Amino acid sequence: MECTMRSISLFSSNGISGTARSPFQWSINHRFSSGRRDFICKSLPVSSPSVTPLIPTENDALYNYIRQPVIVTPEVDEGAKHRELLEKTRRELQRSTKPVETLKLIDKLQRLGIAYYFEDDINAILDRFSDGLPNEDLFTTALCFRLLRDNGYKTDSDVFLKFMEKNKKFKGHLAQDTIGLLSLYEASYMGANGEEILSEAKEFTEIHLRQSMPRLAPQLRRQVGSALELPRHLRMARLEARRYIEEYATESEHDPALLELARLDYNKVQLQHQMESTEISRWWKQLGLVEKLSFARDRFLECFLWTVGLLPEPKYSSCRIELAKTIAILLVIDDIFDTYGKMEELVLFTEAIQRWDLDELETLPPYMRICYMALYNTTNEICYKILKAYGFCVLPYLKSTWIDMIEGYMVEANWFNGGHGPNLEEYIENGVSTVGAYMALVHLFFLIGEGVTNENITKLLRKPYPKLFSTAGRILRLWDDLGTAKEEEERGDLASCMQILMREKNIYCENEGRKYILKAINSLWKDLNDELISPNAMPLAITKVALNMARASEVAYKHEEDSYFSSVYNYVQALFFTPIN
Repeated sequence: MECTMRSISLFSSNGISGTARSPFQWSINHRFSSGRRDFICKSLPVSSPSVTPLIPTENDALYNYIRQPVIVTPEVDEGAKHRELLEKTRRELQRSTKPVETLKLIDKLQRLGIAYYFEDDINAILDRFSDGLPNEDLFTTALCFRLLRDNGYKTDSDVFLKFMEKNKKFKGHLAQDTIGLLSLYEASYMGANGEEILSEAKEFTEIHLRQSMPRLAPQLRRQVGSALELPRHLRMARLEARRYIEEYATESEHDPALLELARLDYNKVQLQHQMESTEISRWWKQLGLVEKLSFARDRFLECFLWTVGLLPEPKYSSCRIELAKTIAILLVIDDIFDTYGKMEELVLFTEAIQRWDLDELETLPPYMRICYMALYNTTNEICYKILKAYGFCVLPYLKSTWIDMIEGYMVEANWFNGGHGPNLEEYIENGVSTVGAYMALVHLFFLIGEGVTNENITKLLRKPYPKLFSTAGRILRLWDDLGTAKEEEERGDLASCMQILMREKNIYCENEGRKYILKAINSLWKDLNDELISPNAMPLAITKVALNMARASEVAYKHEEDSYFSSVYNYVQALFFTPIN
C-alpha cells in the first residue's frame, strides 16, 4: 500500500521523557500486546524539577493559566510505601478463598481506580467464575454477573431466575434486602437487547430502592442515592475513583492499607496527567493556531479531559497526548465551519482536505492555510509514530476519517445555508461523524494497537460504521445536543436534535423531548452492551474505549443548574490539580 507523508514542520515535538528520574518516579514503560507485535506506550515521569506544569490561578476563568514552577518533593518513603501496599494487596487477592470476599475486593479495586495493577490476577479469577457463578445470595450473584459482563464475558441473565417467581417477577421478600437490591440494580445496567430479566430487574430495584431511602442508615442512603443518580456502569472511571476514595474513607469497615494505596496512586496519576497536559500545552503553543486565528477556541485542557475519560489507565499516556492534539484541531475546524468561514471558502477547504495534498494550500484563503497545515502535519506525525512502533502505515485510514468528518461539516453547512431541515435519522447519522466520534475511535484503534488485523481494519472502514463506533457516537451526539440546547437555540441553529424531534413527533414541551432522547440513549446503551459481549466484537481494549466515550458524554453534558463550562472546570480541578490529602 502506498503511503506518502510529506510534512512541513510548523512546530517541533519536544517531549519531556528525557528528564532525570526522580526517587519517586513510577513505571515509565508499559508493554502490551498487539497480536504478534508489542507496543510500548510510554507514561511520562511524574516528577522532575525541570518541568513546569500549568497551574490555574485562584478565582480565575478555566482557561486562564499561568506557568508556575512546581517541584514535586514527596517524602523519601512514599515510593517504597506504594510498592509495599501493592504487594500486600496482591497477596490478599491471590490468597482469598471465599468467593464473596474475592469479588468484593475486585469491585473495590476497580472503584478505587487501582485494578490495573492486578489485571492478570483479576482475569484469572474471573475466568474461574465464568465457568459457573457461585450459588450464593442476590448480592453475590449480581456482583459476579456485573464483573464478568464488564470484562466481556457473555454470562447468561438466567442466573437470576432463582430469585424470581414463575411469572418472571422478582420475589417480594427481596424488597427488604437493600444491599442485594443495590447490587442487582447495578447489574441490570449491563443488560443487552432482548434481556427481559434485566429490564425487569432494573424496574423492580429502582422502585424499591427509592421507597427504601427514608429508612436507610446514612452511609447506605448515600450509596443508594449515588447509584440512583448515576449507576456504576455509566460513570467515568477517574472521577468515580476520586469520588469513591473519599466515600470509602467514611465507611466504618474500610481497609486503611487499601485506602492509602488508592490515595497514593490517585495523586501519582494526577502528577502524570500534569506532565501530559504540559506537553500538550507546549505543542499547542508552538502550533500557534489560537494566535493566528482569533475566533478559534483555546481549550486544550478540555480536550485532554476527554482523553482521560476515554483512556483512564496510566499506560495510555502517549495515546492520550496524540488524541488530545486531534481533538484540539477538530475544535478549530468546527469553529471555521460554525462561526467564521464563508460558504465558498468552506467548499474550498473541503476539497483541499479530500485531496490531502500540500499543493492545495494555494487555493485556500490565508486564515485556512495554517489550519490545513496543522491538520496535515499533526496527522502525518501521528502516522509516523505508529509506523515506527508497529511497522505499518495508517495514513490512508486516518486521512479517511478526517475527510469523512469534513464532508459531514459541509452537509451541515448546506443544511444551514439552504434552510433545509434534516429528519432526525439524517441528523444523528451525520452527527456521528461531525461530533468526532468516528475520527477519535479510529485513531485510538491504531494508537492502542490491539487486534490490528486486516479483518478488523475492513470492519473499521466499511460503511455504515461498525455498530460499536456508531452507537457510541450516537450517544455522544445526543448528550452533546442535550447539554448545549440553550446555546444552540440562542445561536439560531436550524438543526439540533431537540428541535428536529419536537417538529417530527409533534412534541410541544422541551421536557417531553428530553425524556424521549434519554429513553433513546438508554436503548443505545443496550446496543453497546451487546457489543461488549458479542463473539464477533472488536478487541476488548477499543470496545472499552467506545463505552468510555459514552460515559464521558453523560458526565460532561448531564448538568442541571451549572453550565457545561462550569462542570468542565470542576472536573479539571479535581482530576488534574487537587490532590487527595
